[in-house]
Amino acid sequence: MSVESEFVSVRRHGGDGVVELVLDRPKAMNAVSTAMARAIGAACAELSADPSARVVVLTSAAERAFCVGADLKERNSLSDAELVRQRPTTRGAYGGVLELPMPTIAAVHGFALGGGFELALACDVIVADETAVVGLPEVSVGVIPGGGGTQLLPRRVGAARAAELIFTARRVEAAEALSLGLVDSLVPAGRAREEALELAGRMAANSPVGLRAAKRALRLGHGMDLAAGLEIEDAAWRTVAFSGDRAEGVAAFNEKRRPNWPGV
Repeated sequence: MSVESEFVSVRRHGGDGVVELVLDRPKAMNAVSTAMARAIGAACAELSADPSARVVVLTSAAERAFCVGADLKERNSLSDAELVRQRPTTRGAYGGVLELPMPTIAAVHGFALGGGFELALACDVIVADETAVVGLPEVSVGVIPGGGGTQLLPRRVGAARAAELIFTARRVEAAEALSLGLVDSLVPAGRAREEALELAGRMAANSPVGLRAAKRALRLGHGMDLAAGLEIEDAAWRTVAFSGDRAEGVAAFNEKRRPNWPGV
């Protein structure tokens, strides 16, 4: 699959199941307009339905930014009624990334602010380079994080830390972002995309069925009490225990060879 739109492109890397979802509105530093939000949502819908996509890496074609968040110029031109009508499209973009069934990695460089950081937070792992500056500054312009930030950030860094970051609207540079857990790894400037794709390749070498089931168990079980979480894990286990991937994985281990995953 190779999908191109005005603001987003989806590119496959070889035959290993790694797919790159590229935010591609560089002149606006990937500010998320209505049209771009619609494109992100559509691309995620296609990826969700593609069984050959094993890992998705969210990257940026802009030189100075991953994504600077909502397109405030467009937002300022909307009437209240138009803003209400736009909301489902915006939610569809952030929800589309969050609900991707396979592992997702954000490769962050430069500014990842507001909705831009929320797109990264919607991914399972965030790889950032030394130029990264992240934050949720929405209260400084009279709104709140509306792309999942009030829910996803506390799950990463805890309630009190998330409150401090959201209420102060402050920007956090790369080294501090790593120390606070806002990003998961820090790499040299200009290396975020390459390192994220390499990590994706290591993930994609594993069972596609196993990867999706593990993500489902991780996501659904988070925040539940242990007993409920273990039931979710058991249900996920049952979806893979009798799969073709499980049979191939055991056979490959016994035969001391690389698995050839059927993906079912």
